[in-house]
Amino acid sequence: MKPGIVVVDYGMGNLRSVSKALEKAGARVIISSKPREILRADKVIVPGVGAFKDAMAELKSRRLIEPIKEFTGKGKPFLGLCLGLQLIFSKSAEGGISKGLDLLKGKVVKFRPGRLKIPHMGWNQLDIKGNCPLLKGVPQGSYFYFVHSYYAVPADKKCVAAWTGYGVKFPSVVYSDNIYATQFHPEKSQELGLKILRNFVKL
Repeated sequence: MKPGIVVVDYGMGNLRSVSKALEKAGARVIISSKPREILRADKVIVPGVGAFKDAMAELKSRRLIEPIKEFTGKGKPFLGLCLGLQLIFSKSAEGGISKGLDLLKGKVVKFRPGRLKIPHMGWNQLDIKGNCPLLKGVPQGSYFYFVHSYYAVPADKKCVAAWTGYGVKFPSVVYSDNIYATQFHPEKSQELGLKILRNFVKL
């Protein structure tokens, strides 16, 4: 049987487009906000659109924080998309300091206003570092689709699998053991985005 991937529904993700892209990538997809389904999953994806503080409040109110932590503690593959990348870090400055899932140590900060528009929106390149399984077959300098006003600052830069420049250099892909995340939207990034989702399905 194809792997069962749970896409976590906490009221803030673009669930339909993510699940459709995953199905195209060959996965059996379950959209769920049930803790027991998250714990039983082969893989888990936390997508996201919106604000960090609101997202953490939704995860808490639906009692999903501990199941996500328990799931990742089992060593099973986890993928955060866009806001989902930011949520895996310790804290964010968005809307006042708020705690994240703390799966990776680090903080989330806002792009400084200047000559570049905020949010960072549109296609931008990856500067790939190392051999992250998620990026297998993705050429150096490939373009992906971004929409965000905040970015992660990991405590340990070793988790960064790709950097992207927008006034500053920020992590666009992070990877540590079984935890993967992209700041861009693979489901909106055409064929290469689909390749990344296929790579995750095959893990």
